[in-house]
Amino acid sequence: MAAQIIDGKAIAAEVRQQVAADVKALQASHDLTPGLAVVLVGEDPASKVYVKNKAAQTVEVGMQSFEYKLPADTSEYDVLALVQRLNANPNVNGILVQLPLPKHINAEKVLNSIDPDKDVDGFHPTNVGRLWIGERTLVPCTPTGSAILAKKVIPDLKGVNAVVIGRSNIVGKPMAALLLRESCTVTVAHSQTKDLPGVCRAADLLVAAVGRPEMVKRDWIKPGAVVIDVGINRVPGEGGKTRLVGDVAYAECAEVAGAITPVPGGVGPMTIACLLQNTVTAAKIQKNIKD
Repeated sequence: MAAQIIDGKAIAAEVRQQVAADVKALQASHDLTPGLAVVLVGEDPASKVYVKNKAAQTVEVGMQSFEYKLPADTSEYDVLALVQRLNANPNVNGILVQLPLPKHINAEKVLNSIDPDKDVDGFHPTNVGRLWIGERTLVPCTPTGSAILAKKVIPDLKGVNAVVIGRSNIVGKPMAALLLRESCTVTVAHSQTKDLPGVCRAADLLVAAVGRPEMVKRDWIKPGAVVIDVGINRVPGEGGKTRLVGDVAYAECAEVAGAITPVPGGVGPMTIACLLQNTVTAAKIQKNIKD
């Protein structure tokens, strides 16, 4: 296995350390302690664990954590009303509504009701537009984390030929926008792309965010390329158990790539770290504090 392993856990710890330093600086210079509000509707087990981890890490970096756990039968009206109260609360700088929401609630309507300057997920159409035209904004956490990981290996991305597999609003499209900001030459590939392996083989930087277990094979990788695997897929394992794999066939691709993220332990840990980073950014935007 020749590739450099990009350690997402270690890099996420660095991001959290920087966030904690930024929080202390805001407290000292502006008497401001950023606050993150997380809204959970229902009893989805994975969401409950995720929300618990978010709250713990928020407190660890010195920020305020506000949790709102609502029954699964909470009406859409009541969820929207809560979001409006959080929009108006000056102690809340970031709002995150945990997905998935129960089927009777229109998730798009709820997410679009969040004040764009408090939208730490970066999903609001206003933030999407700001990202694409190059304004200061809140960017989705997973693409942000992926870009940080890539820059640990290629500090200057100017002129890099980058391929993003996947065109979702959550990862693929904002990933492409971030890479364009870094002056990469960007190709967005997807299910209708002709000769997908050939397109990928041209990439100096390959970001796989398609949601198909181990789809990317060894012969898709340009020798020495940097591979960022966003996929988190649960597949059958030994003894009736399951295991996590990415969108990249890790073992075989690591023999060709110059650097690669593992799954788990790559992009995953970066997501909450970048959420915390976004909360600090949101607080600065709201208070008109320059970076």
